[in-house]
Amino acid sequence: MNELNYLNAVLLGIVQGLTEFLPISSSGHLAMTQKFMGLDATNQQLLFFDILMHLGTLIAVGYVFAPPMNLFLRRLHKEILGPPVRNKFACRLTMLAIIAVIPTGIIGVGFKDEFEKAFGSATGISIGLVITGVLLALTAVVPRGKRGWKKFAWWQALLIGIAQGAAIMPGISRSGSTICMASFCGIKRQWAAQFSFLIVAPVIVGAAILQIKDLATMSHMDLSSLSWGPLIAGTVVATIVGVMSLRVLLSLVRNARLHLFTPYCWMMAIIFFFASR
Repeated sequence: MNELNYLNAVLLGIVQGLTEFLPISSSGHLAMTQKFMGLDATNQQLLFFDILMHLGTLIAVGYVFAPPMNLFLRRLHKEILGPPVRNKFACRLTMLAIIAVIPTGIIGVGFKDEFEKAFGSATGISIGLVITGVLLALTAVVPRGKRGWKKFAWWQALLIGIAQGAAIMPGISRSGSTICMASFCGIKRQWAAQFSFLIVAPVIVGAAILQIKDLATMSHMDLSSLSWGPLIAGTVVATIVGVMSLRVLLSLVRNARLHLFTPYCWMMAIIFFFASR
């Protein structure tokens, strides 16, 4: 079955919205959900739907982080164009974000084909989920971070970027790996989460551009023949569910509860592995 109807579009939207932000790997869950539904992951309509859902979760990030992002952009504008200031907090944070995004881009582009092969492998997804579970479990024993932005070094941003790049592998959670790595570097919990989602926007946009490039051969006739109703419905659902799951994640990070997802990740790793046998 290759047709994307309202039911499977809404279900995929729910899966995307929940798993994009909760530390349980959206790519792994989407791959297996599509497989169980009998959908062809290489179908043009499904690939286009994947782009729309990721843009929907990007909207969710913008909605939840609108207040701090507004303050950040105003501060950045003031530091660049306003009178000289001693503590250029926004400029420093921007540079750290750029440093973090560079290795993510290198890994994503350089190993794109290998990760796409892993996307179709239930064994690969299971391994990724096991790794995610281990990272989350370690947050329960790592001391609470006390580093602020002034003590946030460039090499720590680089490590977080590498962790985000590794999360391109299905089964490894992007939010889980970046927040965990920031925590391992001693960054305060709330700032670890904020930095994680500061660097996700260019990653989502970059991934969307690569997918659009892959779909560049789609003709105008193909686009006009798409079932836009299910596409829009699934995207709206992914956005709404994404807002709710992101708020849940931020609460879990503040209360140091990420390790609670470890049993789930390991359970799903077992289910995915044996379900494909």
